[in-house]
Amino acid sequence: MNTDFPRILTLLRKERGISQKQAAAELGISQALLSHYEKGIRECGLDFVVRTADFYGVSCDYLLGRSPERTGAQLTVEDIPEPDVLGKENIMRGSILPTLNKKLIANALNIIFDLLQTANDKELTTAVSAFLNLSVYRSFRVIYQINQKNEQNLFTVSPSCAQAKALAAMVLCESRAKEAAQSLSSVSQTAQKLSISTESLAKDYPLFASSLFNLIKNAESQMDK
Repeated sequence: MNTDFPRILTLLRKERGISQKQAAAELGISQALLSHYEKGIRECGLDFVVRTADFYGVSCDYLLGRSPERTGAQLTVEDIPEPDVLGKENIMRGSILPTLNKKLIANALNIIFDLLQTANDKELTTAVSAFLNLSVYRSFRVIYQINQKNEQNLFTVSPSCAQAKALAAMVLCESRAKEAAQSLSSVSQTAQKLSISTESLAKDYPLFASSLFNLIKNAESQMDK
């Protein structure tokens, strides 16, 4: 049984702000049957999947959890916008504090991922990227929980155990990253390429090094607290 379908089916209905009775009428089935679909008690046929996708204006792949994009698109490197691209999503409003921290983190990440390019190791890149993804995921969930009416079906992991699971996954990712880094340290050519000092960082990343230095200082100040 597809476990994503019931969750996404419920999410789409609640996002539209309609009752089960209304949705069932629009989809041409009984409320009881829709309830079974949303709870994962019964599986539906392909015709219902297509009809539901048309009704909510999403792709079947999204509805079945095969794509995180409502259109069903699978992102490629070319599809992902640059983080500093102009647009309403990139306009910071109000306090200067979010803008400052965004720049510090984004600039520091530019250095990290450039160094990963230099290391040219799949295991290291995968582990570090997964660790950072989980950090962003945890931060987003904290903000998402501010409004208790926000639909929880956006996530597959429940709020009660999300923090613990994400933290455990981060520890595992960090361990894998350390193992990959340890393996690279024995490769003299790679180790030489990754010879790092404050001087080399300032030289190689004149626009970003200051942000990294400040981020390190801020992070260690938090540790001391």
